[in-house]
Amino acid sequence: MKSPVAAGRVLNLTAEQMVSAIGISASRTFCPGAVTAGKLTNMKNTVDPWAGRMGAESALLARDGFSGPEHIIDGKEGLFAVFKHVQYKGQPATFDGEALVKDLPDSSKSHYRILDCGMKSFPIEALSHAPLTAMMKTVKEHKIQANDVKEIKVEVIARAADILGDPHKYRPDSKETADHSLPYCMAAGLVDGMVTPLQFKEERVLDKSLIPIMDKVKVVANEEFEALFPKFQPSRVTITTADGKSHATRVDVPKGDPRDPMTEDEIAVKFTALGGNVIGKDQCKKLQKFIMSMEGAEKLEGLFELTTKR
Repeated sequence: MKSPVAAGRVLNLTAEQMVSAIGISASRTFCPGAVTAGKLTNMKNTVDPWAGRMGAESALLARDGFSGPEHIIDGKEGLFAVFKHVQYKGQPATFDGEALVKDLPDSSKSHYRILDCGMKSFPIEALSHAPLTAMMKTVKEHKIQANDVKEIKVEVIARAADILGDPHKYRPDSKETADHSLPYCMAAGLVDGMVTPLQFKEERVLDKSLIPIMDKVKVVANEEFEALFPKFQPSRVTITTADGKSHATRVDVPKGDPRDPMTEDEIAVKFTALGGNVIGKDQCKKLQKFIMSMEGAEKLEGLFELTTKR
């Protein structure tokens, strides 16, 4: 629902056109959680951008007079009606239509949610960030080596345990599955001391030397954490070493969250790691400088030139 609204605001749609844009987008876009469950495919990478694209296209169609259903959410055979049979924690699902419009910004003094957006510090699934951060802190603080580890117990919310710790995630055979695998990310982070795009190259993902480390990772759901989510993303990682000692670290807010934001230097490191092999490290630096000062730019031609490989 967010993408047609955002695109509609950019296009200055009328209220009637905005309703159509939302109706058009919802009519042609539906994404079940299957794209991030079990063995993953290329669709995992495209489902969110695809929804964004559909939202933008829907707003353009509405602007040009194409109409969409007005009650796609709460009307007959709309989203609420279609999903009313769904069970949540043993109870029939309930829907709060008012929550969709509650606290929407209506003036320059309103709080805009975009300011609450975080930035991933690792190129992995969002719910993996807190446990990986906790493990890396523990390893660094206690100078733990991979060969010293007997077990890594990872406590997370139930959804994270289900998606990121299912059997497929213990034997990833592609980047798509590996970057949504807690066992793989924890094992690679422990052995390599980092988790960057390098850890998701095919030869590393298929490296059988990581299998014994992955098998030491035990992912379990912690009911205590459920009440804290989504305001927090709590995780506790307990590393037990061969000498019988245990070291535990809990992280509620991962690095990159607005409450613990990445620094400009940290963003630059990630930016270069992702774009260095595409446009070159020197051009990455120029592009980074342009983006970080873009509000003072009179024209954007320079931005587009810098995003093109020379």
